[in-house]
Amino acid sequence: MTLFSIVFILLLLIDCALKYYLNQRQISAINRSFNQVPAAFHSQISLEEHHKAGRYSLAKLTLGKIELIYGVILVLIFTLGGGIDKIAQLTQFSNYPISREVGLIIVYSLISSALGLPLSYYSTFKIEQAFGFNKMTLGLFIKDLIKGTLLGLIIGVPLLYLVMWLMNSLGATWWLWVWGVMVIFNLLILTIYPTFIAPLFNKFTPLEDLELKARIETLLSECGFKSQGVFVMDGSKRSSHGNAYFTGLGASKRIVFFDTLLKQLSHDEIIAVLAHELGHFKHKHILKQMLTSFGIMLVGLFVFSLLINQSWFYAGLNVSQINPASGLLLLFILTSIISLPLAPLSSYMSRKNEFEADDFAKAHANKQDLISGLVKLYRDNASTLTPDDLYVKFYYSHPPANLRIANLER
Repeated sequence: MTLFSIVFILLLLIDCALKYYLNQRQISAINRSFNQVPAAFHSQISLEEHHKAGRYSLAKLTLGKIELIYGVILVLIFTLGGGIDKIAQLTQFSNYPISREVGLIIVYSLISSALGLPLSYYSTFKIEQAFGFNKMTLGLFIKDLIKGTLLGLIIGVPLLYLVMWLMNSLGATWWLWVWGVMVIFNLLILTIYPTFIAPLFNKFTPLEDLELKARIETLLSECGFKSQGVFVMDGSKRSSHGNAYFTGLGASKRIVFFDTLLKQLSHDEIIAVLAHELGHFKHKHILKQMLTSFGIMLVGLFVFSLLINQSWFYAGLNVSQINPASGLLLLFILTSIISLPLAPLSSYMSRKNEFEADDFAKAHANKQDLISGLVKLYRDNASTLTPDDLYVKFYYSHPPANLRIANLER
């Protein structure tokens, strides 16, 4: 065992311990307030609904502990246990090195996905089912799995061949070229996702409620937002959770409402929720997030370019084959272990964006409609109202209910 092996194990244990500690803090926070609805929600959420949210959150947190330990075991098997080397042996089917490297990444991805299926199944058909959220059948679950796998192969294989060729052929500057390709690829996916990818999994129909549609178009005009249209997605075929989102890029932008959301909220509340989403557009939050992610990707690829030919990097993780494919897999594993300390900054920026979008919504819709709509969503989605402060800092992309509503009422 090398020095880097010891450092890797320590990083893995620290990551696991911190995640477990945060999980326990969240469990304790929920249990402390389990029998008392927060004062700000007394009139809108019953104790029974509060209990349901607590039990639902605790069930997911318990599963999270299992996922955490299971994930650590898999990481050790794939690295120090020689798993990546074993997979590499299975992919020695071609005389072309690039094909072997692409094969390594594909087989690793398929095995990782297969190993995650039991927990995914339990989450959907046990936890979500027990709390009345799951609407998915086993047949649809399998159909989605097959579609997702085939789509991933159709899109991913050509991309992997191009990336592997760039890494093997362009010398020390390969990381700049790969970064450029990944930026273009991500922008292309954002552009075609609404019209070519999303419809493979869900049905999208134009909004038929003419009164609501007219009010939405008025709001869009006031905010200077041009889209391909307003669509309703059949989210109820998989879950009773409600949501709304913008998708697409440039001329392909569209607004999507889950059919469940339209049933949960009144017209006034829907307009207020849409005004919040438009706040993200007006403040350019999505653009800023894209630029940030591209910047992080650039730095990550540069750092990786310094490691890719270092024998100690591979030997420390028990990988004998020094090549771009093995290196990318190790980079992915290592990044997942060391990224948690950066989570508070990312989560803080995301929550800040939500506050800004709420402030925009207050200026373009009735804030009481947004408050009542949010409370309905917290209630109907069984979201806990009493999270732990430290857990929030690491994991919450949206402000907790009490802080968000207090900001709206100011």
